[in-house]
Amino acid sequence: MADSPASDIARLSSFIAVADNTSFTAAADQLGVAKSKLSLDVRRLEVALGTALFTRTTRRVTLTDAGRALLDATAPLLGGLHEALAQASYDSAELTGRLRIATSVDHAAQSVAAVVAEFSALHPGLQIDLLASDHIGDMVAGGIDLAFRLGWLRDSSLRATHVGNFDQIVVAAPAYLARRGRPALATDLAAHDWVALSLLPSPLTWQFTAPDGSNCPVRVSARLQTDSSAALRAMLVAGAGISVLDGLSARADLQAGRLNQVLTDWRLPGGGIHAVYPPGRHVRTSVRAFVEFYRAGLGQLP
Repeated sequence: MADSPASDIARLSSFIAVADNTSFTAAADQLGVAKSKLSLDVRRLEVALGTALFTRTTRRVTLTDAGRALLDATAPLLGGLHEALAQASYDSAELTGRLRIATSVDHAAQSVAAVVAEFSALHPGLQIDLLASDHIGDMVAGGIDLAFRLGWLRDSSLRATHVGNFDQIVVAAPAYLARRGRPALATDLAAHDWVALSLLPSPLTWQFTAPDGSNCPVRVSARLQTDSSAALRAMLVAGAGISVLDGLSARADLQAGRLNQVLTDWRLPGGGIHAVYPPGRHVRTSVRAFVEFYRAGLGQLP
């Protein structure tokens, strides 16, 4: 008896997951199935095609020429099928299972946590774990379904969706500005008490655009530094010095008067907010739904 089309699609899905992860174990974790099932699916696919799809070693698996050809031919088609099914069920399906979301501590507190609370109320069958850390970990090893990252993605292997933008602004507490004065030019920052965020690749070098459009690189020095954006904001509110925050993190403190923006006519490069997915070609319906809900919430921010 011939295999059903559903069986063929299931085996192709297993094959693509193994190819994306270069590991049967990682692919099994991603799909939430037993490693033995993936091995059996791939083996049956190889028998049906009469050719080996992977070269296996103790550490990893790599595609053969036949496997690469099959991946190139089938992955876009299968991805389109998953996309169509997800779109068809998006409005009507009850979201269930577990959703693990990671982001920075400050972004979790300032933005994502409130969205998670609202989204959870709309989908009571869904369990959501919000993991807040300023250190980027391995999404597959951590079982992360979705991560929000602010800035500029350097890892070209990541699958990411751009969901919004943010401005970078120079801020300080009113008490600090009363004590040390308000900088008039970006170059004045070199003489101020800078608080550095050590997570940045170049925390002491900043590229400003002057009011006349010219480039103005500024080098600062810092006695205080932290690896947490939330701690940086707290130190600035406490009057420890002056620094750069993203507009989302600073918004509440600016509105409350705990921080003041300075150098308003000088611009720093803006950044992007990205929804990042683990390796693989299929994005679960719950992940897709949360990303769209979050994007809509960003559009409503003042």
